[in-house]
Amino acid sequence: MLEFKILGSGAGTGVPSFFCDCPGCRESRLKPEYSRTRSGAFLNTQKGNVLIDASSDIKFQLVRERISQIDCIFLTHWHYDHIGGLGEFEFYVRLERISKLPLYLPASAVDAFTGAFPHLLDVFEIIPWQFNKCYDFGDVFLTPLEARHSVETAGFLVESKKQRLAYFPDTAGLSEQTTRKVQGVEYLICDATFNGENWYPHSHMNVEQAIALGRQIEAQQTILTHLSIHYSQPVSTGQLEKEIAKHPGVMLSCDGMKIDM
Repeated sequence: MLEFKILGSGAGTGVPSFFCDCPGCRESRLKPEYSRTRSGAFLNTQKGNVLIDASSDIKFQLVRERISQIDCIFLTHWHYDHIGGLGEFEFYVRLERISKLPLYLPASAVDAFTGAFPHLLDVFEIIPWQFNKCYDFGDVFLTPLEARHSVETAGFLVESKKQRLAYFPDTAGLSEQTTRKVQGVEYLICDATFNGENWYPHSHMNVEQAIALGRQIEAQQTILTHLSIHYSQPVSTGQLEKEIAKHPGVMLSCDGMKIDM
């Protein structure tokens, strides 16, 4: 069965954070099901298993979900919470896969990869993805679309014969062109980093803005992800669930959430 799986639903600090004692972190220490690892997603296709982003939590995420094979990786952008786990694939490639692992990343990040991971140049096949290019995986198509973030960033439109899903874990709204491409999707999984005031309006959205974006593009279901919980108004997942219950067609993501495609 074709599934889109959310591996991590948290922002850069994760939940709980070792240094934080906000209501969300206290809740997740008492109830581990409310923990959030850093953002990432997974898609099983006819042409192999596709990983979207490789956070520093990636080893734990793959073990948790019993995923033992990765055939290519797409990075949304070059920020640590989305690329910090790339080194975990070194021994997978050297000892198990043997051949290089295709790594699709922003063209602007190629030099950054070489500088950060010179010892992995024989592990990954570096391929700059192209905005609006449709990548064919047999039973599903994956298209990088422009996101609004502090560096060159893509969200991904995922299209099967059954339905369309838009995944934008880091974005401050969408451009007109991107909005047209994702209009009417069955699922919008999008950045809702902040609860309350948006501290970084040029890079992220808060919960209210994410809900408004879902309405704007007429998504059938809006799923909030990249949740910091701690900032700017700390909130528990339980409290946040009560708040968004007022909005039909809106729900919170969680680690391990599956969507049939």
